[in-house]
Amino acid sequence: MNMEQQVVIITGAGSGIGRQTAKLLATMGKALVLVDFDEKSGQDTLHAVKEYHQQAIFVQGDVSQSKDVKKYVDAAKETFGRIDAFINNAGVLSPPTLLGDLEEETFDRIISVNLKGAFLGLKYVLKEMEQQQSGVIVNTSSAAGIQGQPYLGGYAASKHGVIGLTKTAAMEYGPKGIRVNAICPGGVRTNMTKGLASSPEENGPLRRLADPTEIANVIAFLISQEASYVNGAVVPIDGGLTS
Repeated sequence: MNMEQQVVIITGAGSGIGRQTAKLLATMGKALVLVDFDEKSGQDTLHAVKEYHQQAIFVQGDVSQSKDVKKYVDAAKETFGRIDAFINNAGVLSPPTLLGDLEEETFDRIISVNLKGAFLGLKYVLKEMEQQQSGVIVNTSSAAGIQGQPYLGGYAASKHGVIGLTKTAAMEYGPKGIRVNAICPGGVRTNMTKGLASSPEENGPLRRLADPTEIANVIAFLISQEASYVNGAVVPIDGGLTS
């Protein structure tokens, strides 16, 4: 493998932002490790990126389980020899529910995937990047991680937590040559958000949902050398929703 080629792990790569990011980075010649809980979705993304080049693998796994996180980290090392960038993107959403009506099991699942999954990814990827003394991480938070989100309390709590992890990791690992940033998308046109009806006014000043490509473009910038002094940033990509 060309040592100049960036090796990128993407979790939640089977759909939405993750899939679009994988496709964009494939066109840029990145070597990709695609991770998703859903085997078929992940394989579909793998097939899509292999239209651009052959240096991509898929690892099926649950990001909330240490053994599965270790599995995708080990796969990246064994296949490509290093990890240059990590898109810590996997997440779940629940149907809109008042906090008082939110089932404990549903809350636990949201926190397990969105927050614990982000933590475990950081835990094991940072160990590898620390040995390299280099690397860049983009955590996917949300506009709901910046402000409250009525009827999505569990999701908002998990995404606020992702921002806390991001800022802490940026401070701890910046001196080791590792940058860590978070993106905070607003409404994005994906399968995950299909069930959330919203008026144009609820989508912020631009009065529309984002296309996943618009989020992928920011991720591609953040892992590039052009963003070499960007660390600990929380980047809203929400059309002005949280302004």
